[in-house]
Amino acid sequence: MDEPRWLTTDEQVSWRAWLTAGALVSERTEQEMKRVHDLTMPEYEVLVRLSEAPERRLRMTALAGRTLASKSRLSHQISRMESAGLVARVDCPEDRRGAYAELTELGWNRLVAAAPSHIASVRRTLLDALTAEEFALLGSLCTKVVTHSQDRHDNERVSGLLRH
Repeated sequence: MDEPRWLTTDEQVSWRAWLTAGALVSERTEQEMKRVHDLTMPEYEVLVRLSEAPERRLRMTALAGRTLASKSRLSHQISRMESAGLVARVDCPEDRRGAYAELTELGWNRLVAAAPSHIASVRRTLLDALTAEEFALLGSLCTKVVTHSQDRHDNERVSGLLRH
């Protein structure tokens, strides 16, 4: 086995800053979303992805890929969200084994209500710390990392993450 290429001190500092920044931004936005709108970030992400899809619905497999959730985990999440009236599971007429997740009117209304405070939280925790140029560079660098990290089997899954 080859010897690992250990991180240099500078690389270690950057790596830990990346981890800490990501965790803090995620934690702060999650706290606000739970406190103000009683939504978790995975629930909010599902609502956003469905709102952006044609007819406000996606095949479960496509939704799992776009949210980086396993099919099993997404299925449980959709069941909880369905119980809350935020989404509905709809049979797929083209494939009897497949199903769609569809945004309900209640889900749409919750998303519309939550979006302004979500964006405000993102601005407070991330954008306000950077110049416009730095934020553009961050976006470019993150896109590069996502593209580099994908493998042949993840093309659809990862490309769905980069869509807005």
